[in-house]
Amino acid sequence: MRVLGIETSCDETGVALYDSERGLLADALFSQIDLHRVYGGVVPELASRDHVKRLVPLMREVFARAGVAEGEVDGVAYTAGPGLVGALLVGGACARALAFAWRVPALGVHHMEGHLLAPMLEASPPEFPFVALLVSGGHTQLVRVDGIGQYQLLGESLDDAAGEAFDKTAKLMGLPYPGGPEIARLAVSGTPGRFVFPRPMTDRPGLDFSFSGLKTSTLNTWQKCIAEGNAGEQTRCDVALAFEQAVVETLTIKCRRALKATGLKRMVIAGGVSANRHLRDSLQAMAASLRGELFYARPEFCTDNGAMIAYAGCQRLMAGQHDAGGIEARARWPMDQLPTL
Repeated sequence: MRVLGIETSCDETGVALYDSERGLLADALFSQIDLHRVYGGVVPELASRDHVKRLVPLMREVFARAGVAEGEVDGVAYTAGPGLVGALLVGGACARALAFAWRVPALGVHHMEGHLLAPMLEASPPEFPFVALLVSGGHTQLVRVDGIGQYQLLGESLDDAAGEAFDKTAKLMGLPYPGGPEIARLAVSGTPGRFVFPRPMTDRPGLDFSFSGLKTSTLNTWQKCIAEGNAGEQTRCDVALAFEQAVVETLTIKCRRALKATGLKRMVIAGGVSANRHLRDSLQAMAASLRGELFYARPEFCTDNGAMIAYAGCQRLMAGQHDAGGIEARARWPMDQLPTL
């Protein structure tokens, strides 16, 4: 089965063609970072308008690169949520119109299921069951995965997601949007041990997360440095390193607990923050210490992309699932509500 995947949940327009026998045929992505950077964050209306502008050219590019005639697909998958409703409606309307014109089924895909399954696009994909850490700008969740649609939520953030905490911390330090890559860039030059921030909720049992207190600790430290006239570039790097270390260690501790609690040996990390090199290294070492394995997608498939939507949509379309009619667009959508295959 050949599926066209469309991703428009937030500030990146992604399109891809996936073939169930040949794998990923082609993908293309346009990032709106430059558009939103001047505002310090995503402006929903601007995001929606830009998706309208980018979708058709990206689709033409993908079909051309794949060597496939436009319309030679067996189904269309699109991100139906969670995300910005206006942005979701752009992708959904486009997908439904194409499916109607081409007389093929359409399917709304869960954005986080797309992220969770992105490592399946790699040469050595994980086998079920496994524990997944979904860590992005909007979500931080630990999930037991026994198959597609067989998800058990083990823990989640009670306030800010990890990626959101990265962005907000970067903003309070005067760094440009998006904050995660900026924090990681500065942390490389940081001095280990100059600042030490708390590892939230690691001193109590459970698998939930909370990053608001860590964000407050970072803010207080940074403001103190400013008041003391000691807020130069090196201090900025040192604070960035301390913050990154706190997030990475917190996530690693919780992942270790999840593997021990479930008795599983395979760990998957997915979502934008999973591209962080220090997080990957820390989880790799943790998994090795438990004689387990760590799996993740290549960096370009960690952030929002059409390939993950095409893959996830293909699996469900092949199982006979498709939309009954209309456009699905959900700002919130618990993943445990998804049907199993």
